[in-house]
Amino acid sequence: MDLIARISHHFTESAHHKLQVVDLLAPFIAAAAERTVQCLLADGKILSCGNGGSAADAQHFASEMLNRFEMERPGLAAMALTTDSSTLTSIANDYDYCQVFSKQIRALGHAGDLLLAISTSGNSRNVIEAVQAAHEREMDVIALTGRGGGQVAELLSADDIHICVPGESTARIQEVHLLTIHCLCDAIDCLLLGVE
Repeated sequence: MDLIARISHHFTESAHHKLQVVDLLAPFIAAAAERTVQCLLADGKILSCGNGGSAADAQHFASEMLNRFEMERPGLAAMALTTDSSTLTSIANDYDYCQVFSKQIRALGHAGDLLLAISTSGNSRNVIEAVQAAHEREMDVIALTGRGGGQVAELLSADDIHICVPGESTARIQEVHLLTIHCLCDAIDCLLLGVE
């Protein structure tokens, strides 16, 4: 087995996939950044959620907002709903795992806040319920999905923003999700700080 060739193949496939989807996704990423800045300037906050690698992406986004991305600035109001193990396990134990995000949104979310909902398939039950809870709380949703968007896509309203990565490979979709998060962070900073 030629591991070097396999590794090179993954790099090439990842680069090609990103280049193939940039023109499709860039307008939605820009719209999501503008919506996020509107939310923050109105004293709103961004709640983020996802499972597995998408949970890591939700946490990554929140940390870049709360701390900083690449430019010095005050912290921005963002919170990953994936990090409190006591809350997650108590909801999963007392109710159901599909409610681990929706119960937090109903407690913490307010009208004008945003939900960043991340699901590679768009079919994660707890993310679906999170979108429903966000709508109940009069929050807009930025959905980061793949494979056509699944059930999450069907729930989105005209006011929501759907960044759906084409393709079937979970790895390739997640790689574009991470790049999208970095693009969002950069665009948010540019809009807030007036960088050209």
